[in-house]
Amino acid sequence: MSGEAPPTGHPIGSPAYQRLQIALVCAGLATFAQLYSPQGILQLISADLQIGAEQAALTVSAATAGLALAVVPWSFVGDRIGRRPAMILAVCGATVLALVSAWAPSFELMLVLRLLEGMALGGVPALAMAYLSDEVDERARAVAAGWFVAGTTVGGLSGRLVATPVADVLGWRSGITAVALLAAAAAAGFVILAPKEQRFRPLGRAARGGRLSRLLTPLKDPGQLALYACAFLLMGGFVAVYNYLSFHLTAAPYLVPASLMGLVFLAYLGGTISSPIAGQLAARHGRLPVLLGSIGVMIAGLLLTTLGPLLVVLAGLLVMTAGFVGAHSTASGWAGARAHGARSQATSLYNLFYYAGSSVLGWSIGHVYEGAGWGAAIAVVCVAAVLAGLAALALLRGEEN
Repeated sequence: MSGEAPPTGHPIGSPAYQRLQIALVCAGLATFAQLYSPQGILQLISADLQIGAEQAALTVSAATAGLALAVVPWSFVGDRIGRRPAMILAVCGATVLALVSAWAPSFELMLVLRLLEGMALGGVPALAMAYLSDEVDERARAVAAGWFVAGTTVGGLSGRLVATPVADVLGWRSGITAVALLAAAAAAGFVILAPKEQRFRPLGRAARGGRLSRLLTPLKDPGQLALYACAFLLMGGFVAVYNYLSFHLTAAPYLVPASLMGLVFLAYLGGTISSPIAGQLAARHGRLPVLLGSIGVMIAGLLLTTLGPLLVVLAGLLVMTAGFVGAHSTASGWAGARAHGARSQATSLYNLFYYAGSSVLGWSIGHVYEGAGWGAAIAVVCVAAVLAGLAALALLRGEEN
């Protein structure tokens, strides 16, 4: 073994750090544009394929379920071949599957392809935090994590905004195709800009037997468990709000036209702004105060959505999104930063809980909405957010370093 010290991480402001920032935004955009592209056009899919709304929603659920299943296996792939090469393989493979799934001749085949697309996409969130945690200076990690999460919000927004108007004119298949082409351009940006890894060391054959140990290591850390609880509870509630928002706003008394529902997703800009800010505040004041403060902002926004006027509901959606993304940015970066020796597995487990929450709570809260209405569904989401805050306060206080 060489006695040479590993290269230092990229400091804030360096050319390599700036390239990595932009590359991470591209990776987030490419991933989440195609992951959620059907969400704004579910009613068109339902009408064209003559299926119910809950079946149409499976086009989103299949992809998120595939992503949840794949994040842990992708962490081991990244440990073997490198995080950057694995992310390139993931985002390029997913883009091809997105183009094919849009033109699948049957609904069942489309769901299978969406599941595979989600499994391919799992390589990006599974490895992005480990990649940046290894390659940037320790003081720059929180800020870099904020930029990646900002890219995910831009992706989630652009996927819905692009798909909706294209689908209105050319059909839902063309709408999804347009998003896939946008994702392809963003993927190319990541491939060109992402700096090659300097500090990564692949695991050799001798380390293969330690896979289970590396996977279990984060689960023995109470602080990581708190972060995973935040991921499950906050993401589940967040997705539930957006899943049933269109039903709420297209019904009386709002009667928002379906053609304008895509504009509602502009609330994602709140997250695009809050994510880098949360990273900067975490670097200055510590992650726990920012995490708890962001959860408080999310709850305040949720409560606003229960008031009557449409503009107040939309303002609440903007505030809720800003708070959620700030909390997610802080928690996801913290999960990678506090992991030692099993960083890929720690971030992959975070994403496993994150997308499990999306699938489980995003679906189950729908029963509350159908049975008791919007206010009851929001109350459940608020309870989930409070539980996330209590878990963080109980298990992460005093664990900042």
